Amino acid sequence: MKVNGTHYRSLWWDEDKDALQIIDQRWLPHEFRVQQVNTLQEFADAIVEMRVRGAPLIGATAAYGMALAAGSDPSDENLDKAWEYLDKTRPTAINLRWALNRCRAKLKALPVGDRAAAALQLAHEISDEDVDINYRIGQNGLEIIRRIAAGKPDGEPVRILTHCNAGWIATVDWGTATSPMYQAHDENIAIHVWVDETRPRNQGALTSWELGSHGIAHTYITDNAGGHLMQHGQVDLVITGTDRTTRRGDVCNKIGTYLKALAAKANDVPFYVALPSPTIDWTVEDGVAEIPIEERLEREVTHVQGLTEDGRIGQVQVTPHGTPGGNPAFDVTPNHLVTGLITERGVCEASADGLAGLFPDLAKVARSA
Repeated sequence: MKVNGTHYRSLWWDEDKDALQIIDQRWLPHEFRVQQVNTLQEFADAIVEMRVRGAPLIGATAAYGMALAAGSDPSDENLDKAWEYLDKTRPTAINLRWALNRCRAKLKALPVGDRAAAALQLAHEISDEDVDINYRIGQNGLEIIRRIAAGKPDGEPVRILTHCNAGWIATVDWGTATSPMYQAHDENIAIHVWVDETRPRNQGALTSWELGSHGIAHTYITDNAGGHLMQHGQVDLVITGTDRTTRRGDVCNKIGTYLKALAAKANDVPFYVALPSPTIDWTVEDGVAEIPIEERLEREVTHVQGLTEDGRIGQVQVTPHGTPGGNPAFDVTPNHLVTGLITERGVCEASADGLAGLFPDLAKVARSA
């Protein structure tokens, strides 16, 4: 996508500097900063501190981390060490481990002398695959928006509610939940997006920054406003992303997603989840019982970052001194609350049969593992 007229991916390999460049998302939406990542420690810090965030982008970042490790020491021992180090950075998003496993398995099957070049090429491939997958997710989600738009009076937009940021900066490009929105807008279908603020990190501001840059009509709302809008017929559908999806279609996403799904169910509003196939964890069935939920720093809850009156980016405390903050980063929405899963291969019901029907090859591999 474009920033100030220049096309960017969320990360890219700079051939001249022979190093990975990332958008440091901690400063968005107020300041656009690029960081060069040079060491395995910096890769880990980028993931933990959410300089990069979003399950697909975390996976791609981890692949470049493995490439860095293979470039310095391609031995089995060092690859295992890098795998373990990066795997500990974020426990919930499954794309991280998916990318790490894919890299380690391919590299260990090669002669040691071939591993460094192969590792970098594989990281490039994973990034390019992500872009293609997300574009195709957008094509499939676009069909849903088209159908709703066809039943609207002329000029009335399709009103979409989204939660957190599942946009191009949460992937390598296009995004998951936003990809259908971008493609609908580019097709001149009128849409309006309700953007949840998504406390505690206010990632809705990132979605607003993205949509505004693309010229898409949107309104930033508090997390508690979505149910009210649904009650009053102002939401035509909900589309969110997911950080891990179980084989039966439970979806684990940013905290607060479950509440939106409950409100959608109560008001007969379709609730869709957009996901790339690497986000499916075929080893897990019951998301509520089996998916580990990351507990992040309480400061993310007790403090809010924003732009001060004098134009500086700063933080303010919003709680009384000494008040502790609880910060579960994700929740799980059971499959019975999900209208459908939008994937790169099509849209399916959120069920074991639905996912296996679209991905029989992946389901078969999982069953045999």
